[in-house]
Amino acid sequence: MFLSLVLSVCSDGLLQTDQLILKNKISTIYNASLRVGILTSHFFINNMKLRVFTVSIIAFVFINLSSSGQSAITAPAWGNWTSWGDQRDGTFRNPVLPGDYSDIDCIRVGDDYYAVSSTFQYSPGFVILHSKDLVNWSILGHVVNDISVISPEMNWDRMNRYGRGVWAGAIRYHQNRFWVYFGDPDEGYFMSSSVKPEGPWEPVHKVWAEKGWDDCSPFWDDDGQGYLIGTNFSDGYKIHLFKMSADGKSLLKESDKVIHQSKGSEANKLYKINGYYYHLFSEVRAGGRALMMERARKITGPYETPQQLSEVQLHFHEPNQGGLIQTTKGDWYFLTHHGTGDDWSGRVVSLLPVHWIAGWPIIGSPDTAGIGEMVWSAKKPVKSNRIISPQTNDEFEAQVLQPQWEWNYQPRQDKWSLTERKGWLRLYAFRPLADNILNAGNTLTQRTYRTTHNEASVKIDISRMTSGQKAGLSHFGAPNYSAIGVQCEGSVKNLIFMNKEVVTIGPEITVDNIWLKSVWGLDGKSHYSYSPDGVTFTPFGDSYQLRWGAYRGDRLALFTYNTKDDTGSVDVDYFHYAYTK
Repeated sequence: MFLSLVLSVCSDGLLQTDQLILKNKISTIYNASLRVGILTSHFFINNMKLRVFTVSIIAFVFINLSSSGQSAITAPAWGNWTSWGDQRDGTFRNPVLPGDYSDIDCIRVGDDYYAVSSTFQYSPGFVILHSKDLVNWSILGHVVNDISVISPEMNWDRMNRYGRGVWAGAIRYHQNRFWVYFGDPDEGYFMSSSVKPEGPWEPVHKVWAEKGWDDCSPFWDDDGQGYLIGTNFSDGYKIHLFKMSADGKSLLKESDKVIHQSKGSEANKLYKINGYYYHLFSEVRAGGRALMMERARKITGPYETPQQLSEVQLHFHEPNQGGLIQTTKGDWYFLTHHGTGDDWSGRVVSLLPVHWIAGWPIIGSPDTAGIGEMVWSAKKPVKSNRIISPQTNDEFEAQVLQPQWEWNYQPRQDKWSLTERKGWLRLYAFRPLADNILNAGNTLTQRTYRTTHNEASVKIDISRMTSGQKAGLSHFGAPNYSAIGVQCEGSVKNLIFMNKEVVTIGPEITVDNIWLKSVWGLDGKSHYSYSPDGVTFTPFGDSYQLRWGAYRGDRLALFTYNTKDDTGSVDVDYFHYAYTK
């Protein structure tokens, strides 16, 4: 009877078919409310009318009804999304970033949203993104200009930290400054701060020189005291809470307190909401990872029994690590990566609505148990007409590289230039640590995206190549890689296709300029081609399945190296990468 009455309240003016959908939705919501304790007030029925019922259950109903369009989109098989991001009709579809933006975290400052993502061995490190609506994102810059300050092992002359480097961290705004903290599993925790999110950022400072720690996040309480929370994965995934010094550059060891430990517990964030300290984290449960939360009246605890905020969703690659964020309208969202890995596109990013139920932020669409499930479509958090996407193209007209570029390890600075030939990127060849792209310094990379159609092309002047030199366009995810390019032996230049160390020699190249191209779709099968004039392209080499490797999705790369001597160079006129929205 209660369900019928709520339906009569909520379904006025709806079509019969919509009423049926609504009835099923309310039934699910009602069952969930009984389980999570939302129905807190008594009600009674007189003359078949509901006299008193809870405000919270009606709010719960309308929260779910307002997002009912979310479930109208059939969940795609993983990676088979034909559309993503802004749909130009006031809605969006997940993922909002179909590329490798792992360990995402975000904040709002005024009307602007900022996010950070781990970058591992790439330099510059710890990428920063910007959005006005949480759906349309652009790349703003990076925090770590020189990745070798974290460890000399990440310099071009060592290159032996694949899968290490800049791991998960967080961004916060405190005392009119932006603060970032992140971890390196071999070196400890690091921080930097800046007045502007685009920089310049102060030199990276080590705050904790211990091995075996990850997933840290800062928090400043109302009294100004700063804290850092992080996981010691080398000691059973214990989660520690430290007080920080006033400048945020060191941890007070005597304040160390273990506040949680569970299987694989990491992805830490701390929030203070309505008088509670909320600790958000991810842990391993039966079937995979789940998003969890515990809360306390004091930051040091004791914390209540952790609540599960989202279901284990291995089939959706576990959306379980990210950041809670509140819009200016008061609505809550969770920006998260899909963290399973082993996927060529890396850990893509989705935006999930948050429903506060009995004091807990349920991530996604609440199921009958009151636990969140993946949402593939929803209304945009903020109305906006500007459609933007992460940058890819570069004409090399500026004196700095565009912010999408990241070198594989710290580059050799004297071996590249944007000024020696105006409008071109010059890459000098030098001997690699081994005869392959993964061990060649000064390889310039950017993310690939998983969309229905992708086309990357580059124009390269090869007239200055010398014997022993290779140069070209590559896809790589260590330990795998492929490439199309040019090899010079003696005075002869030939087209080549590389699949790891296996090199296929193609026709002789007698022109000074060559155009190289890679095309792929949702399946991640790359098809290479080349052109002597930039108009007519000829396929060359086998199709190549893009791959995940060293905790990273596939990367596009420009490379050159010389196995015989530190001589030769190539000039890159432009790099164009178009992908479908």
